[in-house]
Parts: sequence; C-alpha cells; structure tokens
Amino acid sequence: MISSIPLPDDISSKRDELGGVPVVTVEIPGTEEEGAVVLYLHGGAYAIGSAADSVGLAADVCRRVGARAVSVDYRLAPEHPFPAALDDAVAVYRALLDDGVPHTKIAIVGESAGGGLAVATLVALANAGLPQPSSAVVFSPWADLTVSGASATGKADVDPVLTAEALRIRARDYLGDAPATPLSSPVLADLAGVAPLLIQVGSHEILLDDAVRLASRAADCDVPVELQVWPQVPHVFQAFAAMLDDADRALLAAAVFIKRNCWLADTR
Repeated sequence: MISSIPLPDDISSKRDELGGVPVVTVEIPGTEEEGAVVLYLHGGAYAIGSAADSVGLAADVCRRVGARAVSVDYRLAPEHPFPAALDDAVAVYRALLDDGVPHTKIAIVGESAGGGLAVATLVALANAGLPQPSSAVVFSPWADLTVSGASATGKADVDPVLTAEALRIRARDYLGDAPATPLSSPVLADLAGVAPLLIQVGSHEILLDDAVRLASRAADCDVPVELQVWPQVPHVFQAFAAMLDDADRALLAAAVFIKRNCWLADTR
C-alpha cells in the first residue's frame, strides 16, 4: 500500500455509499468521458488501507482518463475475511449499474491487493451473469495468495516495500484456514470472457511473477491482455507520478487503455 497522496485543489472528494458499501467519490472538473466511472480498489494486503488513503492515486488516474472515480472502502481482514472484500466490490459495481451507469462506461482499477481483487471481481461478475466493465487496469497485482511465485524469493533483495513473509501473514488473515481459490487468487481462475486487462508491474518487486502469471493466464483464456514491466521501479510506482517520469508515463498508458476500451465497448 502507498501512503495517501494530497489531492490537487481543483479535484474534490466526498464520502458516500453505494450498494450498502462506503465509498469515496472523486470528481474531476471538465470530464471528457461523459458518464465514465473508474471503480477503484485500494491496496493494503486486504488488512490495512482505505479508500481515502488511495484517493490521490485514484484521482491521478481519473484526471488522465477524464472520468470520476468511485473508490471502494471494502471491509478488511481479519475481522472481515474472504469473501467480504469481493462481495463489497461486486455490490458497488451492481449499484453503479442500478444507478444507470452503462457497463461500457465503467473501468475497474486496482493497486496491489486491490489489483488482485479487481481481477477476482471480473471473475465474480462473470459467474453471476453480470456484464463486464469496459476494461480493468491493475498496478502490481497481488494475484496469488499462496505467495508461490519465483519472484517472491528471487526479487526479495531489490524490493524495498514488500516481503514474502509479511504477505503470507496477511494471506492467513484474509483466508483463515481456507485454501486459496480462483476468487481469492485469480492466477488460478478461468478468465474466459472477462474484460480486456492491462497489467503494470515493476521489475524490482516480489510480485513480478504474479503479474507475469496473471497475464499468461489471461492470454491462455483468450482475454485481450497487455503486460507492461517497467524496469528498476518498485511496488505501485505509479503513486510517484509527481517525481518519477516512468510513473507518469505508466498512468498515461493506463488512461489510453481505459479510454480506448470505453470507445470500443460503445461500438460493440
């Protein structure tokens, strides 16, 4: 999880509720994509963090897209274990549809655990027979709660943010004694039919292998997928767009992906 980024003066946020779930709504002046919504899922290994903590990064995405953001304050483990976070994400998505937002105008974006949750949400929507959003973008996704990827040890010396031991503790908080499943670890999921997916990850993080395996899984299931590995940058480096050129370029690439897929979804 990345600490909170201050909001620019011209961007406003307010606490709200959708589908019985608390959210933070971020309004962007001069929205280009009329009616478009970024459904944002924060990081924090399912146990810490909040919508407010990640609202700055959500706003950075939405400014570039020209959309409003709805950042979900999903319930946290260990008090609320799996599938509480997933249920909350799906409930907010359903509420957006019920409010008249076309699924073609929704993009799901998530960071870290929120990235894994974003893909799990796509799978849950497919299982429920709900329409997919126009696209999903995930930053440094935690997509394997078994923490079995080769980079968990191979990148340990260069990752300044995460450790495999800490992730395993948080995985136990979230799953309890239950095994990892496709809805908690989407590297295990059948991704057939889910929305187009953009995966961004830094080469200096222990979750590199999660991103690579998730992209491979999506490709194997015939999902339109793009994997971008940015060299020598850490976990959720996109949060440092104000000082890191690669982070700014990554957010611009994410915005291009979202806008392109919104347009393509409108033409289907």
